[in-house]
Amino acid sequence: MAIYLDNAATTCIDEAVKAAMLPYFQEHFGNPSAIHSMGRPVRAAIEKARKTIAQHLNASPAEIFFTSGGTEANNTVLLGCVKDLEVQHIITSPIEHHCISHFVEFICQNSNVQSHILSIDRKGHINLDELADLLGKLQEKTLVCLMHSNNEIGTMLDIEAVAHLCKEHGALFHSDTVQTFGYYPFDLQKLPIDFMVCSAHKLHGPKGVGCLYIRGDHKIKPLLHGGSQERNMRAGTENVMGIVGLGKAVELAYAKREENEKHIQGLKDYLIEQLTTHFEDIQFNGDYNGRSHYKVLNVSFPPNQYNQMLLFNLDVAGICASGGSACSSGVNQASHVIQAIQTDPNRTPIRFSFSKYNTKEEIDALLAQLKEILNRD
Repeated sequence: MAIYLDNAATTCIDEAVKAAMLPYFQEHFGNPSAIHSMGRPVRAAIEKARKTIAQHLNASPAEIFFTSGGTEANNTVLLGCVKDLEVQHIITSPIEHHCISHFVEFICQNSNVQSHILSIDRKGHINLDELADLLGKLQEKTLVCLMHSNNEIGTMLDIEAVAHLCKEHGALFHSDTVQTFGYYPFDLQKLPIDFMVCSAHKLHGPKGVGCLYIRGDHKIKPLLHGGSQERNMRAGTENVMGIVGLGKAVELAYAKREENEKHIQGLKDYLIEQLTTHFEDIQFNGDYNGRSHYKVLNVSFPPNQYNQMLLFNLDVAGICASGGSACSSGVNQASHVIQAIQTDPNRTPIRFSFSKYNTKEEIDALLAQLKEILNRD
C-alpha cells in the first residue's frame, strides 16, 4: 500500500462523500433544470450544497456559483473583472498558480490592461508596504490577485491585511483559496474579499467540481455561454454528483476542522524535527515554521549523487511526494516558485503534503526510506 504524501495535489475521496454522491448516479438522475418530479429533487440537492457552502463562509447562497474547479473559477474572475468591472491594472505576485499567472499574461497581451508583479522575500511573503504604495499610485480600477496559501511552499498571505488595504484604496481583491478552503475558517461578513474559489478534490471531494464566491454587489458575465444554469453565470447541465460531493466534503471538513488541523500540524512538526535531527544540511523552503499552511512542507535536500533521483526512488519505495505543482508535471525546468524565492538551484526541493488520513507510522516509514536512499556508500 502506497504512502500518499501529495495531498496538496489532490486528496482521496472521503467515504461519506462517496456515499452522498452515489444516489445521483442512477436513482436521482433527472435534469436539475426540469420541473417534473425527477428533476425537482436533483435541483434541491444542488441548492442544499450551495446553502451548506454559503453557511460555512457566512455568505449568501446567491453569492456561490459552481464551476469545474479552481482554474475555471479563477479565469472567470479575471476575465469578468477586466470586461465587466473596468479593471485596468492587475497586481499579483511571481509565485501564483499558473491558472492565474498565465491568464494574466494572456489578458495583458490582448487588451490594454497592465500587470504589476510584487516582490517577495526568501520565504515567499509579499511586502505590504509595497502593495499599499502601488495601490496609492494607481488611479484606474485595480484588481489585486494573490493566493491565500502557496501550493508548493505553503507560505500564507496575510489575507485580512490585504483585504482591508484593498478596501481602503477602492481596489478589488481576489484570492485563490483552493489550498485553504475547508482548512481555515472564513467569515465573509467580516473579511472584505470580493472573490474566492474552491476545488473539491483538495478537501477529500471529487475531481472536476469547485465553486466561486462573488460578493453580491459585483456583476460579471459568464465565461461559458449557452443555457441559464447557475443564475445565468455558467451555461451547461450541472455536475450534480460532483456538486453534492463538494457540499458534503465542505460539511465534513469544517465539522472536524480544528481536530484535523491539530493532527496534521503534529505530523508536519514531527517530520521537521526528525529531518533536522537525522540529516545534515537540511533546509526548508517557505515560512515553514511561521505563517505557513499546516499541511505543506517543502524540504530542500543538499546536492549529492542520490538526490537527483530522490523522488523516483521514493516512488519505487511506495512513497508519493512531489517536486512542485502537479499541474506542471512533465515540465523539464525548476519550479517557478522555487526560482522566485531564490533557493540554491543545485539543491533538490521536495514537497510533502499531509491529510487527516496520514499517520506518524507513515512518517517513520518515509524517514527510514530517506535514510536508506541518502546514506548509501
